[in-house]
Amino acid sequence: MEIDKKIQRLQEITAKLEETEISLEEGIKLFEEGSTLAKECYSALNEAKGKITIIKKDIESFKEENWSE
Repeated sequence: MEIDKKIQRLQEITAKLEETEISLEEGIKLFEEGSTLAKECYSALNEAKGKITIIKKDIESFKEENWSE
């Protein structure tokens, strides 16, 4: 599932959990699903952050090499 779809599903789960007319069992299932999706989203964000950090270092290195000549 793509990150956008995961975020959308998290929003749906949040809305359902805010309703007062769901059973405890359904609430627990939704909470578990939401927790799993949240972990997956955080993981994807951390991976993206790592890639961005590497790209920024490459750019800085490139700048330093070209300006020092």
